[in-house]
Amino acid sequence: MKKIDQIKKIVGNPSFSKTENKIKTTNVNILLNRVRLDQKKDLKKKLILFFLLATILSSLIVLVL
Repeated sequence: MKKIDQIKKIVGNPSFSKTENKIKTTNVNILLNRVRLDQKKDLKKKLILFFLLATILSSLIVLVL
């Protein structure tokens, strides 16, 4: 019951709603840039893994022949 009263006091406070809006707002460009950077990192990892596997397979084929 005590927590509910505290929450009601905080939510009812007009300064809280202003700070809440500031906390929740995030620049969309920052989020898009983060997604693009994550995609680039994933692509680099996949390319490195692909070339590593291709090198291992080609070396195994050469050793067998």
